[in-house]
Amino acid sequence: MGKCVLITGGTKGIGKAVAALLGQSGYDLILTFSSDEETAVVVRTALSERFNVSVSVLRADITQPAAIQTIDNFLVTEQIELAGLVFNAGLTCRDVFEDIRPEDWERVFFANVHFPVYLLQKIVSRLTKGSSVVFTGSLMGIYPHSVSLAYGVTKSAVHALVKNLVKFLAPYQIRVNGVAPGFVDTEWQKTKPAEIRKNIENKVALERFCLPEEVADVYKMLIENSYMNGEIVVIDGAYSYK
Repeated sequence: MGKCVLITGGTKGIGKAVAALLGQSGYDLILTFSSDEETAVVVRTALSERFNVSVSVLRADITQPAAIQTIDNFLVTEQIELAGLVFNAGLTCRDVFEDIRPEDWERVFFANVHFPVYLLQKIVSRLTKGSSVVFTGSLMGIYPHSVSLAYGVTKSAVHALVKNLVKFLAPYQIRVNGVAPGFVDTEWQKTKPAEIRKNIENKVALERFCLPEEVADVYKMLIENSYMNGEIVVIDGAYSYK
């Protein structure tokens, strides 16, 4: 294997775009998915054939602690060292404030905050010196989230996590950064009603949603730029400029 990058949630949306850009640059890939194995297999085949790189897909549900061991076992068994680790998979809860149940609140926190911490703790020794960890934050971790309280709070925690992990990863000579995307035109965003999309676009200086390929460029830069460390890079087209 050449240089290898592990991307959680790497078979759809932003994760898939990052995988394609890295594959094009010659990186071998490990992509996790939660349940849609059919799509994962299609993505694996397409990327490996298109870019002639090694692509593995691995079922790993970020709401389940056992998924951490699944990923670790795979890396150990295949004797893989990582040049990059991208935490892309995430979870939301759209219940109104009065109806949020403790178990749903805790589920979002586990998926978005606890899972990446515990996974990184487990596999940090498999990251090579000079490697890069990239977290996916969110614009909604900066601006109050109007729909999901749990999502907004956990993404704020992710931003803080990036800053705090710098000190702990420095002895390993591993960099850590985060990307805070605004509204990206993924499959999920395309299901929004036209009126809601238009309202969002009206708040963006560039008057459109970000393309997945545009945000993927930022992830690649954070993986490859050897001096970027401890930063949250916002890519939102100048949201809320008016």
